[in-house]
Amino acid sequence: MSDTSIAVLVGSLRAESTNRKLAEKLAAEAPEGVSLEIVEGLGELPFFNEDLEADPGEAVTQLRKTITEADRVLIVTPEYNATIPGVLKNAIDWLSRPYAAGAIKGKVVAVVGVTPTPYGGKWAHADAARSVGIAGGIVVEDAIVSQPGHEIDVFADAEAQARFAAAVEKLAGFEPAAV
Repeated sequence: MSDTSIAVLVGSLRAESTNRKLAEKLAAEAPEGVSLEIVEGLGELPFFNEDLEADPGEAVTQLRKTITEADRVLIVTPEYNATIPGVLKNAIDWLSRPYAAGAIKGKVVAVVGVTPTPYGGKWAHADAARSVGIAGGIVVEDAIVSQPGHEIDVFADAEAQARFAAAVEKLAGFEPAAV
């Protein structure tokens, strides 16, 4: 793992979001040789609309550029109504285009997050992984962490923090199989 850049997509726009704080903590504690950059501006993306593809605007152009330039992508997201937040789905939709050649195609991706439920966001994480996979991304299945946050303080729990750190290490060190 040397000089690996990871773009981080946070599925919550709320400034005090637990998942935002988790992304910030993971960025601050990244392993040596790994840098995590939180992608800002997901709330500025227009709703995906094929009519806008020819000129999607600065927010979409910047998102695509950031993801294209990153070595890996980490999605840190809560779960809204048993699925992925709309802002994250919208970002994935923009990154999937143009069809079969979007910025997410061929990118190695992991999904982690915390929810205040016993399920830890597993449905949202599965939906995010499925959407990324359909868009051509390579999901590191053993780097998906769906952490319940209803009975523990995930920031003080050593086991939870170890799972998140391990996911970042797996993502950074993952080598896709040759096709």
